Amino acid sequence: MATADDSLRFFPYEEPYPNQREAIDRIQNALAREQDVLLEGAPGTGKTLSALVPALSYAREHDKTVVITTNVHQQMRQFIQDARSITRTEPIRAVVFRGKSSMCHIDVGYQECQTLRDTTRAHVEKQADKAQLKAREQELLSESQGGDRTAADARSAVVEELESLDEELANISETNICEHYHNNLTENTDEFFSWLFDDVRTPDEIFEHAGNQGFCGYELLKEGMEGVDLVVCNYHHLLDPMIREQFFRWLDRDPADVITVFDEAHNIEGAARDHATRTLTENTLASALNELEGLDDSRAEPARNVIEAFHDALTETYDSSFGFGEKEQVGENWQDIAIANENARDDLTLEFLDRYEGRGIGIEIELAHQLGQVLDEEYEQAYKDGKATTRAECQTLEAAAFISTWMDEGGELGQHPVVGVRRDAGTEEVYGRAELYTCIPREVTSGLFEEVYASVLMSATLRPFDVTEDVLGLESPVTLAYGLEYPEENRRTYAVKTPALFASERSNPETQAVLADMLSDAIRFTPGNTLLFFPSYAEAERYYDRLGGNSIAETELGTLILDEAGVKTEDLRQQLVQSDNATLFTSLWGTLAEGVSFDGDDARTIAVVGVPYPHLSERMDAVQDAYDRIYGGKPGGRDAGWAYAVEIPTIRKTRQALGRVIRSPDDFGVRIVADKRYTKADMGKYSVRRSFPIEERKELTDIAPEKLKFALLNFYTDHDTYDGDPPQP
Repeated sequence: MATADDSLRFFPYEEPYPNQREAIDRIQNALAREQDVLLEGAPGTGKTLSALVPALSYAREHDKTVVITTNVHQQMRQFIQDARSITRTEPIRAVVFRGKSSMCHIDVGYQECQTLRDTTRAHVEKQADKAQLKAREQELLSESQGGDRTAADARSAVVEELESLDEELANISETNICEHYHNNLTENTDEFFSWLFDDVRTPDEIFEHAGNQGFCGYELLKEGMEGVDLVVCNYHHLLDPMIREQFFRWLDRDPADVITVFDEAHNIEGAARDHATRTLTENTLASALNELEGLDDSRAEPARNVIEAFHDALTETYDSSFGFGEKEQVGENWQDIAIANENARDDLTLEFLDRYEGRGIGIEIELAHQLGQVLDEEYEQAYKDGKATTRAECQTLEAAAFISTWMDEGGELGQHPVVGVRRDAGTEEVYGRAELYTCIPREVTSGLFEEVYASVLMSATLRPFDVTEDVLGLESPVTLAYGLEYPEENRRTYAVKTPALFASERSNPETQAVLADMLSDAIRFTPGNTLLFFPSYAEAERYYDRLGGNSIAETELGTLILDEAGVKTEDLRQQLVQSDNATLFTSLWGTLAEGVSFDGDDARTIAVVGVPYPHLSERMDAVQDAYDRIYGGKPGGRDAGWAYAVEIPTIRKTRQALGRVIRSPDDFGVRIVADKRYTKADMGKYSVRRSFPIEERKELTDIAPEKLKFALLNFYTDHDTYDGDPPQP
């Protein structure tokens, strides 16, 4: 039932938490001023409803649509649950949108689907035209039989038009038509939409229900999005500019009439970078050259000039980089080859310029692009006419577009040129790719935040807010931060003075022995399940083996579970939570470190081992350099590249992992960060304690590794958690 307070009309429960009440009011006021909001809230404090309730209320009052988005599957499920709870309190029209590839009943690619839609729609429209002409022909026949000579002449013209239309339909009927979309256009879909908006339906439910009726659920969703209150979707619907433009068109909304809510917003930076990065493989270049072979078009030779030179430059660039035996070591995953130069264009560009012979790169790229567009249109027409069973993609067009971008933008600040190589699993051949890696995500995000009405960005780890504002290109947002308000006596956070786990220290037998003993104590004195996060999967496996895991399922420390490749996240979570004495070993950079809840007895103790900096690659160096050049001149901006690109994202990941436990007011547990760099010890520039928010720093209690077992024993004894006699130190 809706509350008397209109700002809470969409709040589905009896009373909000005190912080929720304040956040709802402040977000409502920010929306009234058309301001963006950065909302940091500790895990389990109701951030989603804090953002959704005022957004929906403001949208309903001012004729806007709310789009809530995440890149974490667990959160998508939570959004659906929240939306269902809301609509039982105050009815809303909501749709959950997912990409076409996962909802297609006939499993075709994007471009082929577009052509199928056009062909199918043309077929249906011509059938409708035929029905109208047939009806008119019958009317004229009746009139002519009554002696109307004019009607007889008109009927003759209509019959000719019908015969022509029959020929067109005969041709179309032999081509590729999507029966599911055909049914969308020709059958009554009222029942489907009635079912769709009777509740909040998941994409899987939509796929199944539409499939049972012979419809295309994806196209019906697009058709039904007009006039909805709430859309739940993935990041790429908003971060990809081309998809976003279509997405807003399906909503029948101008961007200025859309309020966006981003969950797990600390991930926007990486997601935006991925969306902006462009790649072109050697295989595409080779396919483009095959496409141009024997082509009778004056533009084919200049197109071949520029594409062949780029292809040969790419192969020479990576071939010449290999030392003795290195090419044989290339595996099936892409590996980078450094080509950037500090004071000149990159090695690939220089090799390309050296090899190119023609009338001018700019001119010949433009001719290649023109030819590619012509070929692409021919491929589409061939598919529509039934002369091809699949809709071919024009490789010349793709190659020309990429080479143009590479030459125009490759030397700009924030664009980092990279060459990659990998081994084809089928042919065993090594091949390469060129990539323009985007270092500065605000080039993608600032335009989005400028064009929509307002945005609410929420996460448990958005601070420092000024860094988030800089990186994403936000202008003067309202900032809200709510710490863990649950009783302090129900949690302890220990900074254990184990050796600083620098990469060079990880193989030290003495360091490994200290950590293994500390982790063994953490597991043994935890009455329940334990979560252990490491800087990498290799480190997780190292301590899994040291503590007796290996191939042995049960040890004196209980069940030890290793997060390995090929095992689904939910399966690992279920294996842990269905036990009452298990330990899960995983990487902080894996999928279990955020967006996955471990409530109550699911996990009692959590430990982050080491400061899990990402792999410091040439790409990371490029990001640091770009951030240094942009933000280094700000007050306090010294080492901005390291802080913005490495340290702050790493501590955010650590804080995310620590937030997997203590998810409700009655929950209790222990959180551990094991590395001297987390403590008050004088570690100079290596200390990371300062990167935690001040209230979290205050909760960090320094402790020696050999004292941890006593601290755990005292805490869990005070909470009367041990089943029987507690373990003995």
